[in-house]
Order: sequence, then structure tokens, then C-alpha cells
Amino acid sequence: MNISLYAFITILSISLLPNASGFTTPANARPAFSTSTSKLMSSATSTELENPRKVGLAFQLDDGTRKSHSIAQNSSFVTGFFKGLSNREAYSKLLTSLYFVYVAMEESFVNTDEDMVKMMDVKELRRVDALREDMDYFYGTAWENEIQPSKAAKKYADRVIEIAKDKPRLLIAHQYTRYLGDLFGGQMMGSMAIKSLDLNEEKGTAFYTFSDIDNTTDFITMWYRKLNSLDLTEQEKEEIVDEANYVFALNIEILEELEGSAMKAALTVAWETFREKMGLA
Repeated sequence: MNISLYAFITILSISLLPNASGFTTPANARPAFSTSTSKLMSSATSTELENPRKVGLAFQLDDGTRKSHSIAQNSSFVTGFFKGLSNREAYSKLLTSLYFVYVAMEESFVNTDEDMVKMMDVKELRRVDALREDMDYFYGTAWENEIQPSKAAKKYADRVIEIAKDKPRLLIAHQYTRYLGDLFGGQMMGSMAIKSLDLNEEKGTAFYTFSDIDNTTDFITMWYRKLNSLDLTEQEKEEIVDEANYVFALNIEILEELEGSAMKAALTVAWETFREKMGLA
């Protein structure tokens, strides 16, 4: 992707964020966590209470993954995402790949005996049911007999199954990279899909809709506190960071399989966003 497109997409992404922190906090937001997870918060240090992302494994993951992502990798990720928005075929192919990945992930979370993985497996983040809803919309109700994983999706799912068997604690890296990425960017990405593909707002973007989470900021803060409470060795933490970086690469491979025009999708999103802001939509 050329630099001008990368810069354009970056500016566009920032412009679509609802506020400076990147989250929308409803005025009537309810607590985003249960009584059991609230108990974890009461034992947190004062630093964690202020911002758990600045300490522990949360900081190591944020810092370790950010430093390893080159401009080329980030460009590939953004280009691939916009290719997925260029037409309905590409978008449905992306959803199909994600479906196979999330089935492997969520089945592994159910079947594992690793308590730490189960602790981080929060039902509000589960995506398979949402993906099924989107697949029904794009393919019709008989889609399960028709679809097959792409090469990259199979590689990704096989990796999840492999570590679930041999090193289940590494599943935490997949929970962090996929679920938090979906939650952080879900509102923006869902909005882009609606604009680029001219979707009915109630159809086709269930994957990016977290209807059971009322306050995204509070929820993510809770999740990071739980992450920091895990009793992991430094070596295990480093392995989880390494796995998170590998997950990023696996996601790029899925996006690179998509066919479509990233520029066309980006321009469509930009035009529809402009029309909204000018009250022309």
C-alpha cells in the first residue's frame, strides 16, 4: 500500500472514533462486570486501579506487540481490512475465515482444563453466535454445508488447536489479540462496513456488535485487571507476548487472501462519513 493511502486511512480511522479515548460511554451505563470479577478489582494495587494497562502482563502485551509491528505489517493489516470492505463477497469471505478461527478458539476454551484461560474467557466477548448471525444474512441458512476454511484460516485454527493441546496458557494471547482487538475497534469497523457495503444497520455486522457490554472502557479495564492477576512466570509471560505477535501475523495472512480494492472501500467510507457530518446522509 502506498504511503498516501496509509496516511489517508489512519486519519480516517481517527476521525471515526467517538471521543478522544476511542470509546463511547453511555450515560446510563451499568457495571460491565459481575460480582465475582468485582472482587478481583478490590484487591488491585492503587496503580492498577488508576490504569491496569500500565503494569503487569497487560503492559507487557501492549508494549511488546506494539514494538514488534513494523510499518509494513501495519500497512498490510489496514490494507487487508479495507479490501474486506470493498465488496460483499470479500467481506463475507473475511467473516467465513473468522468463523473457523473463533470456533477453534471457543471450543478450546470450553474443553481446556487450564483455569487461567477459563478465567479470561468472558461470555460477553464470545463471537461465534454473532458470526453465525452474519453468515445467515450473507449465505442463507444452509451455509454450514457449503463453506470451507481458506488456507490462512485453516493455518490459524490449527495453531489454536495445537497450543490448546500442548501449551494451553498461550491461548491467553489469542484472547487478548482477537477479543480486545474486536472490542476496541468494533464500533468503528462495524460503522465502516455499513458505509462501504451499504448494509442495513441491523444486518451483517453482528460480529462487531457487543450488545451485552454497556460500558466498553469499564469492561476492558476489568479484563486487564483479571489479566494482571494471573499467576504466571516471567518466561510464560514472554511466551504469551511472542504468541500474540504470531497471532497478528496470522491475521494479516487472512486479510491478504481477500480480493478487492482497498482504495475504493476507503474512499466510500470517507465520502459517507463526510455526508453524515454535513447532514446530507
